[in-house]
Amino acid sequence: MSVKAKKHLGQHFLTDEIIAKDIADALTENGYDDVLEIGPGMGVLTKYLLQKKSKVTVLELDRESVVYLKEVFPVEHLNLNTSKEKFEIIEGDFLKKEISEIFDKKQVAIIGNFPYNISTQIVFKAIENREYVAEFAGMFQKEVAMRIAEKEGSKVYGILSVLTQAFFDVEYLFTVPPSVFNPPPKVDSGVIRFTRKKDYSLPVNEKLFFRVVKTAFNQRRKMLRSSLKSFNLSETLKEDPIFAKRPEQLSVQDFISLTQKLAANDIGN
Repeated sequence: MSVKAKKHLGQHFLTDEIIAKDIADALTENGYDDVLEIGPGMGVLTKYLLQKKSKVTVLELDRESVVYLKEVFPVEHLNLNTSKEKFEIIEGDFLKKEISEIFDKKQVAIIGNFPYNISTQIVFKAIENREYVAEFAGMFQKEVAMRIAEKEGSKVYGILSVLTQAFFDVEYLFTVPPSVFNPPPKVDSGVIRFTRKKDYSLPVNEKLFFRVVKTAFNQRRKMLRSSLKSFNLSETLKEDPIFAKRPEQLSVQDFISLTQKLAANDIGN
């Protein structure tokens, strides 16, 4: 039995065992007891995750993959060292599930070969659930992976970069060619890891911070005094040198400082 990749689900099954092991090894096994794999397909990554100490839960939307994992996968890969208590299969959509409910508010690592069409939504959900997500690793379209890991000053640095790096330390690990997938995608993929910071609370109103970052990058070519005009900046505040910069020039700490300046002037609260 095998599973057919479905275009509407954005499925591209990884076929290279070495790369699968390298992705699994991206997890540090520190700070959590459970691993959640999103979209396991036929379990090429799962079998290497099962060699680790953490319990592995796989969350799969594709019914055909769920049947395969339940009927075929355990026979081959669950051995005396891997009890059924260490492996759980859940059918469903990650974007509609509550992480805190699946793991009863325990600390978890998220991993996967993520469908390109929903990968940014997966990242945003991990950010929203950062109090439970200690680590996150996986494969994205290379362009998206680079955007998440990029620092200020780059043309690809943007909303996803700032909001991820505000709460996590991000590392771009390696690039994966299309030839190791079935069917092969039209672009390279990139594997990244982000580890939650020890202090992942911001010294500012987080809702305002998110709003400032998103508003600034919506007009990324303009100076902040123009892109943030919806905040009704005073003429005095506009004279601050930071408002003469474009959003891609600001580090995460600069965005925090910018948000503090707005809050101090009772803007956006």
